[in-house]
Amino acid sequence: MTEKPRVLIVEDEPVTRDMLALLLGNEYAVTAVSAVAEALASLQKSQFELLILDLNLPDGDGLALARQLGPRPKTAVIMVTARADDVDRIVGLELGADDYITKPFNPRELLARVKAVLRRMQGPAEVPVESKESALQFEGWKLDAASRSLWDRGGHEVRLTRAEFDLLVVLAARPGRAQTRDQLLDTIAGRESAPFDRTIDVLIARLRRKIESDPKTPKLILTVPGFGYKFAEPSRPAGRP
Repeated sequence: MTEKPRVLIVEDEPVTRDMLALLLGNEYAVTAVSAVAEALASLQKSQFELLILDLNLPDGDGLALARQLGPRPKTAVIMVTARADDVDRIVGLELGADDYITKPFNPRELLARVKAVLRRMQGPAEVPVESKESALQFEGWKLDAASRSLWDRGGHEVRLTRAEFDLLVVLAARPGRAQTRDQLLDTIAGRESAPFDRTIDVLIARLRRKIESDPKTPKLILTVPGFGYKFAEPSRPAGRP
């Protein structure tokens, strides 16, 4: 019997917390807590595949908790916010959150987001048909979709979040092809973008800081004004001239 993925819900509103636990309880092993201290205690005791994190908590800020956790490659994060300003959502994504949802939300939408995030965790990003190899090279970098690894010019592994890695694979495997933000978001997250959704812009900025020599003057991930983004350097299978 396959073990259910473990989900930690951090939500101080009892009604919302109970609703989430009931919604996810049939398919996932759910632990539900109401505060930062309880969340930290649970994370010290167990490994969770997914953390559903409210930004407004009685003993701290969800963003501060995300900073405290740091990179956790085996734990996906979906942030939940009731704040109207999208700045917090953008900051959450910059801290490594895999997705976010705004209150009030449709339970079916949240369930779909949960399934999409966990599905991305369970296997490597799908390499588009244009690239028959799972490993690509560009400007001395090596990207391997099968092992979900990225190495820099010196052979050092560079850590990426799941969303960053999936986006880089999609771009690098389609060099020279401009793709819209909606296309990119649909490919890596399996959902359509909402008005003013800046998820892709945030991920692009994070990737540029990690792989560009000068993020302010990018040479690999280029902006296509009024359209989206493209990967400029022709990628080739690793090990080939």
